[in-house]
Amino acid sequence: MTMLAVGRPTRPETDAGAAALRTEGHGLVQDEPLIFELGGWTKTGVDLPEPELDASDLAGLTREAPVGLPGLSEPETLRHYVRLSQKNHAIDLAMYPLGSCTMKHNPRLNEKMARLPGFADVHPLQPVSTVQGALALMDELAHWLKTLTGMPAVALTPKAGAHGELCGLLTIRAALEARGDARRTVLVPVSAHGTNPATASIAGYQVVEIAQTDDGRVDIADLAAKLGPDVAAVMVTNPNTCGLFERDVLEISRLTHEAGAFFYCDGANFNAIVGRVRPGDLGVDAMHINLHKTFSTPHGGGGPGAGPVVLSAALAPYAPAPWVVSDGEGFHIVERNEGEAAAAFGRMCAFQGQMGMYVRALAYMLSHGSDGLRQVAEDAVLNANYVKARLSGALTPAFPDGPCMHEALFDDAWLEGTGVTTLDVAKALIDEGFHPMTMYFPLVVHGAMLIEPTETEPKREIDRFCDAVLRLAAAAKAGDAARFKGAPFKAPLRRLDETAAARKPRLRWTAG
Repeated sequence: MTMLAVGRPTRPETDAGAAALRTEGHGLVQDEPLIFELGGWTKTGVDLPEPELDASDLAGLTREAPVGLPGLSEPETLRHYVRLSQKNHAIDLAMYPLGSCTMKHNPRLNEKMARLPGFADVHPLQPVSTVQGALALMDELAHWLKTLTGMPAVALTPKAGAHGELCGLLTIRAALEARGDARRTVLVPVSAHGTNPATASIAGYQVVEIAQTDDGRVDIADLAAKLGPDVAAVMVTNPNTCGLFERDVLEISRLTHEAGAFFYCDGANFNAIVGRVRPGDLGVDAMHINLHKTFSTPHGGGGPGAGPVVLSAALAPYAPAPWVVSDGEGFHIVERNEGEAAAAFGRMCAFQGQMGMYVRALAYMLSHGSDGLRQVAEDAVLNANYVKARLSGALTPAFPDGPCMHEALFDDAWLEGTGVTTLDVAKALIDEGFHPMTMYFPLVVHGAMLIEPTETEPKREIDRFCDAVLRLAAAAKAGDAARFKGAPFKAPLRRLDETAAARKPRLRWTAG
C-alpha cells in the first residue's frame, strides 16, 4: 500500500518563497522604561474593598505616606518583565561560552521534580517524621557523591563553591587543632580557581602562591620548596583554570601528605572528569562539588547554588553538622555521631541546605546513570578540543601543545598590532548573538579568552559560535577596528563604563 503525503508542502519550493520566510528581529526590539517610570502612581492594578475595621490596634505602625509602588495591571506587569527578559542572553537562547562556569542546559525534568509539592513546599522546621522523603533523597544524593568521588564522607550543607571551600578549610583546621598542630599557611597555585586564595584568607590563613610551569601546570619543585611544618593545606584546582589536567597530581598528593598537610581539591571543574576519575584515588582529602554546575542545576545570577564537600577518612570525623542517618526505622538528623571527635567545628548554616538543588542534582544523576555521567565528561572535553582545533589557526592558544580538558584557553597575541583588545572582541561577539567568553581570566595568561562549550552544545551551535569568532578575527586583522571599538551596536545598551558600574552602582531609582 502506498502512503501519500497529504497537505501543502512545508518547505519553500522557490528562492522567492525562501526569501519571504526570512525576517529580521529589529522590529521586535521593545523600548522598556523602568517599572517605576511606568505611569500610575495614583492607581492600583487591583480593586480592594474599604477595610471594615480601623487601624487603632496598630498603634504607631499605621502608614502615613503612599506605598511608593507603580500601579500596574497584570498584563502591564507581565509584559514589562517579559520584555526585560528578552534583553538578556540566556542558555535557552544560544551558546553561553563562559569558561570556568560550565553554563550548560538545565533539563526541564530536573525543574519538574524540584517543583513537586513534597520538595518545593518542605520547611526546615517540620517534624522529621513528615520529611522522610526529603531526607531519603539527601541520603541517596550523598551516596552518589561519595561513589563518584571515591570519598567516604560528604557535608551537604554548603551553599556554593566558595562556601564549600570554606567548609573544607575549616574541617582541615579542626583536624589539625585536634592533633595539637596549629598551622598558618595555605599554598595556592597561580592556576587555581580564583576564589581559593580569598577563601583561605577569610579562614585566617596566610596564602603563599605556587609557581606555574611553562605548560600551565603546578611547578612541583616550587611546591616542594614551599611545603613545611607551617603549611596546613595545598589547594589545587584539577582540571585547573587553564583547562589542563594536573599530570603530577599524585606527586602533589604525596608531597603534601609527607609534609603533614592536607590536599584540598577545588571541584569547580569536576564536570571534565566526572565518571572518569575519582578524586579520592588521587589522594584528595577534601573537595567541594558545585551541584549547580556539574549536575546541571540553575547557575548564574548569584544563586541559588549548592557546594557539598566530600571528605577523606582523615577528615570525616571533623565534618560539620548535621548528618542524615538511618536506624532501620527511618531517617533522622543528628548533630554529632556517637564517638565522633568533639573538635568538629559545628554547622555551616542554620538548616540542612538547598533542597531544590538536591532534587535537581539527583534527578540529573538518575536520568544519566553512571555511564551517562561518564559520557558527560567525555563530550565536554571533546567539544572543548573541537573549539580549540577550529580556532587555533586564527587565535593563539595559550598552551598549544596537547589537548585541553573542558575549556579552551587563548591569549591576545593574535591581536598584536590590530588596535583591538580582548574586551573589544568580547563586545563585538554580543553583536554576533553570543554571550562573550570569560575575559582576562586566568590572570596568568595575558588578555585571556577562556571558552567552555560544555557537553550540551551540538556541533551545529559550536560551529555557529566558532564561525562568528573567526569572522571577528578576520575583521580585526584586516584593520576594521571601528567594528570593535563601538561594539556592541545591536544590544539594547551600548558599551558601558564597567569600572564605574562595578564601583559606583546605581541601585536605587529616584524620580527626576
